[in-house]
Amino acid sequence: MRVLGVDPGLRTMGWGVIESDGSRMRHIANGLCCSDGKQELALRLVSLHRQLCDVIAAHAPEAAAIEQTFVNADGAGSLKLGQARGVALLALAQAGLTIGEYAPNKVKKTVVGVGHAAKPQVDHMIRMQLPGAEPAGPDAADALAIALCHAVHLSTARAWDAVRA
Repeated sequence: MRVLGVDPGLRTMGWGVIESDGSRMRHIANGLCCSDGKQELALRLVSLHRQLCDVIAAHAPEAAAIEQTFVNADGAGSLKLGQARGVALLALAQAGLTIGEYAPNKVKKTVVGVGHAAKPQVDHMIRMQLPGAEPAGPDAADALAIALCHAVHLSTARAWDAVRA
């Protein structure tokens, strides 16, 4: 199964595509969707949507996962991040993908083993679990981690379904 992970962001939205075959995972591609901070918000959102739609068209994922957002002290910043996340969800839903949503700590716990892992630890584990992967940046590494987390949870759910059948 081909899984697309998305790390939402208004300035930089990371994405990563992996292929999952049971417990075997393989890196397909990763990158960044970037918006021009000098443009008005609506145009930045349109740009992110188009770029993510292009990624979906190019890599034909069968499932997708996105990181949940958390509200921090900067309410305006959280709202803008939420809007970027909404655009990503729209692109994924328009493509007919089933979407998993994961808290940052759950992603880190699944990939690194520790819920409060630092970005360098996530990057290191991505490179260990997906040989040959060269993340385009921290946001792309996070997106690959989100895709890995979703693939692991899908695989576990399928195994439980098989046991129950």
